[in-house]
Amino acid sequence: QVQLVESGGGLVQPGGSLTLSCAHSGYSFRDYVIGWFRQAPGNEREGVACVRGINGRKYYGASVKGRFTISADNARNTVSLQMNMLQPDDPAVYFCVADSHESMCDPDVATPMYDLWGQGTQVTVSS
Repeated sequence: QVQLVESGGGLVQPGGSLTLSCAHSGYSFRDYVIGWFRQAPGNEREGVACVRGINGRKYYGASVKGRFTISADNARNTVSLQMNMLQPDDPAVYFCVADSHESMCDPDVATPMYDLWGQGTQVTVSS
């Protein structure tokens, strides 16, 4: 059974950093793409970043490019999201997502139709 479990959310000051982790199990990362989406109250889900297991290609949403970094640790079956320079627009529930179709991880990170979603972790930015 495929599972995604997020951790690492919390409160951080503007300009600060936070790292989210997604522990994944039940499948081979090489056959999947894994990413992060976020959703703030009243907003639609927004693609943050994704990585293709087969070739390691990474893509980022326009609003986080240059500030966030997605990385995969295959030995530990985790995918992390390092978030730097957090801004007032970044607070949201962050979801780890996975899908077996490589095309789901697209350069714009615009496709929210992933098959698998974690339970989400809250990120709050406040002074």
